[in-house]
Amino acid sequence: MEKTIVTEGKTTNEAIEKGLKILNVSKNKVEIKVLENEDKRSFFSILAPRVVKVQMTLKEDLNNVKKTEEKPIRKEIELTEEEQNKAAKNVNEFLIDFIKQLPEDTTYEIKKDKSAIYVSMNNENLGFLIGHRGETLYAMQSILSAIAGKGLENRVRVILDIEEYKEKREKTLKELANKIAKTVVRTRKPVKLEPMKAYERKIIHSQLQTNNKVETYSVGEEPHRRIVIALKNNK
Repeated sequence: MEKTIVTEGKTTNEAIEKGLKILNVSKNKVEIKVLENEDKRSFFSILAPRVVKVQMTLKEDLNNVKKTEEKPIRKEIELTEEEQNKAAKNVNEFLIDFIKQLPEDTTYEIKKDKSAIYVSMNNENLGFLIGHRGETLYAMQSILSAIAGKGLENRVRVILDIEEYKEKREKTLKELANKIAKTVVRTRKPVKLEPMKAYERKIIHSQLQTNNKVETYSVGEEPHRRIVIALKNNK
């Protein structure tokens, strides 16, 4: 019989931890649904206090979960030079005002090409704009994408990075993939990782695609889709 609870916290992670204590289970034993989507908050309200609600449901054993393949990343629209300039101008006009609210000496750089607008922000005191596992950073990235596309017919993709967080995160994920693969080989039991963004799952898949002892596949639905690392031909 399913058991479902709803918990609250100042962050998604805090709400999840409360639920795990109540259910007395590990994170990989529950399905998690964020009831209040943080990505829908306004840009300036990201810094304001909030209450996050999550729904947690006990699930069946990992070995009974159906394997599914990652969906191909959809082809991005190519921006004309005029669209690139307009999108970059939109983002720059916003950041000129927004940066005034950030720690002193914060800098940013905007680059553009036919596939996206790239924004990098730098200041050692910007950790609060990254958030737990990049949650706040990705919320900002989504909003900047909307701002960049103002007045344009085509959708504009903005790639935001803060203090080279994504590069550091990629290194961490590759190390995690190798470590978990060794654990799977040693214990001969599959391991289910925590929910990740699509681009982070791709890093795990790519890192282990040449490993002849383990395989990777994804289970669940967005935004709680996650990777399973298991022995090859493990029936």
